[in-house]
Amino acid sequence: MSSPPLLRLPDESALRQMFHRRYGPQRTLGWGPRLRQSYGHYTPDDYYEALVAGLVVQGMSWLDVGCGRELFPSNLGLAEALSKRCENLTGVDPDPTLDENPWVHEKIRGGIDLFDGESRFDLVTMRMVAEHIADPAACVKSIARALRPGGLAVVYTVSAVSPMPLLTCLAPMSLRHVVKSWLWGTQPKDTFPTCFKMNSRAVLERQFLAVGMKEAAFMRLDDCRTFARFQTMAKVEMNLMRACRAVGVPYPEHCLLGIYRKQMPR
Repeated sequence: MSSPPLLRLPDESALRQMFHRRYGPQRTLGWGPRLRQSYGHYTPDDYYEALVAGLVVQGMSWLDVGCGRELFPSNLGLAEALSKRCENLTGVDPDPTLDENPWVHEKIRGGIDLFDGESRFDLVTMRMVAEHIADPAACVKSIARALRPGGLAVVYTVSAVSPMPLLTCLAPMSLRHVVKSWLWGTQPKDTFPTCFKMNSRAVLERQFLAVGMKEAAFMRLDDCRTFARFQTMAKVEMNLMRACRAVGVPYPEHCLLGIYRKQMPR
């Protein structure tokens, strides 16, 4: 790829397209997508996937940090399409689940802080990884080192001040396994220790600025998925979100989506 990636934030059309790509045509939608649709709500995953789908173009070199066994756990079709679209897709992860990932072209078993990308990537993504990073300075330094001038880093993560992450900090790992399995049907091997050292806009901006990268865009995304498996409680979440918006109060449970660009040489 010869020119820096063009940043286009997802608009309503892109979000709607991603919604149906993820959940299927209108006639086959399950109760969950129909409920969110009736409230005009897109999940943080919908935003992240629509953003990345717009960024990944033919010939791009893409580094995904902490991808594990999936690029997009609930959107395998998108993972396959983007894997074929880019010239190179490298996955970096110290966890053995990386070996199960069928989408990445190159697998690097290790942490991002030890990876030298040699300025060969146009895009670096971190999907739900920032909350696990113990050394943010080393992480962003390696990201900047991996990017070509003008390249973009996308950080999609939970907010440290949301109710669920706050509760997570207090719960032992054994209890987290039980709660996450009940709420979201996850497996123990997909639950990892959390640090929450780079889970605010101010911290992310400061860390990336220190390595010569500026915030290109930032989104605070309402997250109404805590009880997504339970129809009655899911509707309660949606009504709470609507009430918060009506009185101008931010919905407490939310995710962060930050985009940072490596500066071009002068």
